[in-house]
Amino acid sequence: MNDLFQLWVYLAASPLLWLLVTVLAYLTGVWLFRISRSNPLFTPVLVGVVIVVSVLLVTGTPYPVYFEGAKFVHFLIGPATVALAVPLYSVFGRLKTMLRPLLIALFAGALTSIGSAIGIAWALGASRATLMSLAPKSVTMPIAMGVAERIGGIPSLAAVAVAVTGISGAMMARGLLNRLRIEDMAVRGFAAGLAAHAVGTARAHQIHPDAGAFAALAMGLNGIVTALLLPLLVRLSG
Repeated sequence: MNDLFQLWVYLAASPLLWLLVTVLAYLTGVWLFRISRSNPLFTPVLVGVVIVVSVLLVTGTPYPVYFEGAKFVHFLIGPATVALAVPLYSVFGRLKTMLRPLLIALFAGALTSIGSAIGIAWALGASRATLMSLAPKSVTMPIAMGVAERIGGIPSLAAVAVAVTGISGAMMARGLLNRLRIEDMAVRGFAAGLAAHAVGTARAHQIHPDAGAFAALAMGLNGIVTALLLPLLVRLSG
């Protein structure tokens, strides 16, 4: 037992340990998702989060220590986001023919996301700071945290809301869209990216290239629209 403890102390001192834990946790999620025949309860991001959090709790590792080792994954978010322009370029011709309905869906989705978050939280008696933290829940985390801070919310709470929204959206999107009998991959992808930001976009890429391309478009546009629209709505509301 003492030897195992000494080994853990040695490994914990290496920042590569937490990078390895993060990658293995996600790969485990992918494996479980495949063998479960795409059961939404085994969405890779959800499984990965559960595994990493469990390891941190069991080992008593503070989050800053974990992040120091896994920050390379965080760095890759930027290049990965930019790289989403590549599949989008491949469907540029179709994008031009769908511009008007996509813009209508974009603003409808953004307003619905903001309104539903604020409305439900207000009905449950949430404070103003909580309302402002939940409002940008459907955009990618860096934008949501920045917008929340600007309008009087709590960035850390906004980050949690974004994570929950992305994971739950990725879990429910396929079943909901199937029930609505929406088969067009562009429409399915745009809906996933609009409602569930990066997690929904990643899931859409796993399903079909067109779905991934339009999900990336929705994620990017929704981030811009929400960042511009939400502070204006808050200012107008007094």
